Amino acid sequence: MTGTGRSRHWVPLRQVVRPALGILAILLVLEYVLLPQIAGARKTLRLLSGVNGWWLAAGILAEGASLLAYARLTQRTLRSPLRFRKVMQIDLSTLAVSHVVPAGSVVGVGLGYRLLVRAGVPPSQAVTGKALQTVGSAVVLNVILGIALVAALILHGGEALYTPIAASGLLLVVLVTSTTILILRRQQRIIDLLTGFLSRLPHVDPDFGRRLIESLASTLRLLGTDRTFLRQTLLWATLNWLLDALALWCSVRAFGHSLGPIGLLVAYGLANVAAALPLTPGGLGIVEGILVPTLVGFQTTRGIAILGVLAWRLFSFWLPIPIGLACYAPLATHHDTSADEADDADEVDKAPD
Repeated sequence: MTGTGRSRHWVPLRQVVRPALGILAILLVLEYVLLPQIAGARKTLRLLSGVNGWWLAAGILAEGASLLAYARLTQRTLRSPLRFRKVMQIDLSTLAVSHVVPAGSVVGVGLGYRLLVRAGVPPSQAVTGKALQTVGSAVVLNVILGIALVAALILHGGEALYTPIAASGLLLVVLVTSTTILILRRQQRIIDLLTGFLSRLPHVDPDFGRRLIESLASTLRLLGTDRTFLRQTLLWATLNWLLDALALWCSVRAFGHSLGPIGLLVAYGLANVAAALPLTPGGLGIVEGILVPTLVGFQTTRGIAILGVLAWRLFSFWLPIPIGLACYAPLATHHDTSADEADDADEVDKAPD
């Protein structure tokens, strides 16, 4: 046996990830060397020298708790006896891949589905679970953003800086809501568009787009009918987002500024809604480009906003990459061994008596 499972599943992903990691390494250097210069070298050094390590540690703990909540959300939406440790390993693997490849959110969902099936989850159950996770999480994020934007308009609507921020955020909420309605009412048209887009991406099955939209449509209907399941989904999705937002708050606080809850949630919500668009891996550049000016609009000094965002992105975007890729390696190796054994068994069955 020559190990066909390994060449079929592990090598293609490695060929995509390896060059992407080289590009990300360059971007990592550029982001953490050039962006702080916008605040001024002297101010950056002064802020760095006074950073509170305890708040950074609290931010890392909050981020870890956010990932645990997300894995619990996955486990709930799957309705499968799959162990939490395995679910966490799969989620970290998909998170890492979504941070290193173009259209990372789309590719990450596809990889998550394949890893769940490899772990023994029935394909239909894996598709439905990932769709529930995706839809439930997106709904919660937009509700959080919508509430924060309305509060910002009520409390700060008379201030020139807050009105365009709130208006642009409400526009994003409307776009997401419109997309949800289109999925329910123009399902086939959305399937055709997504399948055409996925067919242009390497190592992505275009038919996955059809299965995803069909599952999303059925998922939206399920969330509207099963109230107990809806509450569980909303609970863990809310904890995931709020703990991640808390990690951002701690990162900014580490440099001496306390964000108000409205400013935090508006900035965080806007950045993450925009990051969901499959334009750059993990919203790289988009999140930073939205967070920094929005935090400044909510009375954070530019230097603190830049360094706080960079600290938060360090352990929410960059650190999960090596951790997740390390989690993916044993998943792929284990599957390769299983595939080889299955192929060997097939050859034995087919051998003449």
